Amino acid sequence: QVQLVESGGGLVQAGGSLRLSCVASGSIFRITSANWYRQAPGKQRESVAAITSGGSANYADSVQGRFTISRDTAKNTVYLQMNSLKPEDTAVYYCNAQIIGRTYWGQGTQVTVSS
Repeated sequence: QVQLVESGGGLVQAGGSLRLSCVASGSIFRITSANWYRQAPGKQRESVAAITSGGSANYADSVQGRFTISRDTAKNTVYLQMNSLKPEDTAVYYCNAQIIGRTYWGQGTQVTVSS
């Protein structure tokens, strides 16, 4: 059974950095494309970064220039490097990945940015 397992969340001061990881386990097939979403309390889930099968990345305007999505094909892992964090980045971050045409979600990891 394929599972996406996120890690790397935590508490950080404004201006700090975190790197989130999303590992696909239980599959011999590789992640083709992936997204990072986030959901803050009382708000809808929103996409913050995406990486295509060709390696192209796209970002929400709110994180452009501060966040970087990448992947390690050999490790079947997707990363989200988050720099210059702001209190408004506080949310649960979810990984979403496509593997042989199916979409999987991780369980989420909490990111809290203090002012």
